[in-house]
Amino acid sequence: MAEIAAAAGITKPVLYRHFGDKSGLYRALADRHVRTVIAQLRPHLTAPGADLRARARAAIDGYLDLVSANRDLYRFLFHRAGAEDTRVRSHMTALVRGLGEEVGDVLAAQSAVPDPVRAQVLGHAFVGMVQATADWWLEHPEVDREQVVEGLVDVVAAGVSPRTGRAARGGGRTAAPQRTAPGSRPGTRR
Repeated sequence: MAEIAAAAGITKPVLYRHFGDKSGLYRALADRHVRTVIAQLRPHLTAPGADLRARARAAIDGYLDLVSANRDLYRFLFHRAGAEDTRVRSHMTALVRGLGEEVGDVLAAQSAVPDPVRAQVLGHAFVGMVQATADWWLEHPEVDREQVVEGLVDVVAAGVSPRTGRAARGGGRTAAPQRTAPGSRPGTRR
């Protein structure tokens, strides 16, 4: 806190008066970062006339731009600050959840996924998937970024494609496969 106050050209008491404590400063930093991310991603998610793959590609590419340009901030907010303070971890979780809800709302509103519950499930899944993959990619700079983006876009496109067959009728549940004993023919049981 002393270093932050000095860098800002203020005293520590002024810093504490404004943010309350270190946790308040972390939460304010998280709010600002997440607002920036959402503001930059929202136009990609809601781009009129663009197909789903193009919107997903632009949003994922934009997210990776933000993460790679602010590696230290990203790592601090998602790893260090959350590990130090449970209030910050809860706050970050709520912010990420809000982004998942927004993606789910976009999927439902644009009829990419007509079932609103499924749209929410996919919205949260996509946000978590992109965040986890960004973490991995930051640790593997040798991996081509375009390959990462296209892999994520493929999963998003597959996730919103209409369900067919048994999975669609059974709410996604399928019968457990029958097991055969070693040495027996398929279709027979021991």
